[in-house]
Amino acid sequence: MDITALRTHYDRQRRMGARPDGPGCRVERDGLVVRHEGPSYAWNGVLWSGLGPQDADAAIAAQIAHFRAAGQSFEWTLYGHDGPADLADRLLAAGFTAEEPETLMVAEAAALPASVELPDGVELRPVTDEAGVRMMAEVHERAFGTDSSQYVSRMLDQLAAAPDSVAAVVALADGVPVSSARLDLPEESDFAGLYGGGTAPEWRGKGLYRALVSHRARTAIARGYRYVQVDAAPTSRPILNRLGFVELTTMTPYVYEI
Repeated sequence: MDITALRTHYDRQRRMGARPDGPGCRVERDGLVVRHEGPSYAWNGVLWSGLGPQDADAAIAAQIAHFRAAGQSFEWTLYGHDGPADLADRLLAAGFTAEEPETLMVAEAAALPASVELPDGVELRPVTDEAGVRMMAEVHERAFGTDSSQYVSRMLDQLAAAPDSVAAVVALADGVPVSSARLDLPEESDFAGLYGGGTAPEWRGKGLYRALVSHRARTAIARGYRYVQVDAAPTSRPILNRLGFVELTTMTPYVYEI
């Protein structure tokens, strides 16, 4: 797998050529910046930039002014290969705050394990309605200790308005939700996105993460996608490496609070 070529392909499809990822969202190009906007519970921020030393500060100021006028905090996702070389320092100087970096990892869906054995008493159930979304939210709060209200709003909107754009699944242990994840299925793209994976603390290390990756990869294949991608945290990266994912670049969220 040619990492550089694959990264370029990803940038063209999922960043420069991004599509809105939910109801009420839009993608706009402002000079050498591509941004995504939507309701307060959606992801709002800069997806891609092609900046140089001479125009970076002005572009940063323009995005701050745009989102400030909209009354919306936003994120500038800085990829490891983005320019200029000091863009991170420029974002910090403009008032952004850096969050923990992640790693963009990609695999050919057909090359991943076809199935992973589930622990006894565990079953996977597709999420297609509000009851399923509420179970995902329960897992999310137990796994990450954070409020899931925005996550619920986004999922319910997406299932109602564009059900073919997402495929979510929850793992139940004797009827109790213990793990969940979603698969984003963007239009006109070779890359399906693995997002929202979380497992209750007492169920970690039992193969549920691998099982949900495998399940979603099979779904992606059935829907015509060649690749699956993950914005991987450090805890997930070793598992994904063993499954066959490759690392394309780093991703660091820079957040600007309005």
